[in-house]
Amino acid sequence: MWTSTMPFLFSQSKSILIDPAFNNEMQALSITCSYCNWTGTLQNYEKHLQQHSIANDPQQIKLSIEEEAAFVEEIDDDLHISNRNLASPEENIKDIQCVPYDGTFIWKITSFNEKMINAQCEIQTSIDSPAFHSSPFGYKMCVRLYPNGDGNARRTHMSLFFVLMRGSYDAILKFPFNFKVTFCLYDQTPQKQHIIDSFRPDIKSNSFQRPRSEMNIASGIPKFSPLTMLQQEGNPYVRDDTMFIKIMVDFGDMPKTLLPYALSLDPGLPMHVQHSMVEEEQNKRLSNKRKAS
Repeated sequence: MWTSTMPFLFSQSKSILIDPAFNNEMQALSITCSYCNWTGTLQNYEKHLQQHSIANDPQQIKLSIEEEAAFVEEIDDDLHISNRNLASPEENIKDIQCVPYDGTFIWKITSFNEKMINAQCEIQTSIDSPAFHSSPFGYKMCVRLYPNGDGNARRTHMSLFFVLMRGSYDAILKFPFNFKVTFCLYDQTPQKQHIIDSFRPDIKSNSFQRPRSEMNIASGIPKFSPLTMLQQEGNPYVRDDTMFIKIMVDFGDMPKTLLPYALSLDPGLPMHVQHSMVEEEQNKRLSNKRKAS
């Protein structure tokens, strides 16, 4: 190993100056690159490192980009969790008291105009619903709303996404999660022109595998509702600065034609009564279809 005792020149001001001859000797020192077989002087080593970085393996660059994207995604999820934790104790207690355990949930969103302004100004682009469950021992989930849209739907549509959360009984549940999810934005007038849309999970997506962190990546319907409908004066979907969104996980594969009927039922009725009415309506339609044929 090459060693040297460094000589110094002392100025009258007692500052330490490196001997120019020694500096030249160091710059001419032979160096071998730790990343490749390049050999040269210390003087040229920095330039070589820059070239080595630029000419790096494209596959390695791709891997670095993917790792960075995954890291950003994790940070985004952490921010969402942090925002949820910033809710007041009163809101948290209220959420716990009202947790549904049947795969359906009606989300009441108050101060909607303020939330929309925050989204437009990018102060808070999304909000999460309280958690709900498919059964007392089932899947845990929530919904994420982007009032001003997300991705390609930004500034044109309201976006709604489903989020699978880590639950206490995941070890004994079936994954990937593969049940149809329906969103319904309530028309709060007697016309009941609700906005309804559904999606089926992509079982290959990480969004529907068993959660390994607090929340999986959100997945759903980016273009759920045009913003023009929500921004109209006196629109039926935002009344008294409040919006209602129903989320329904369909475990029985309800026909699409029955969804408007099911979502038009009085939410005040017990769920077992609503299920009976939907089943009765389905049998009635099948009977009428047979008679017509």
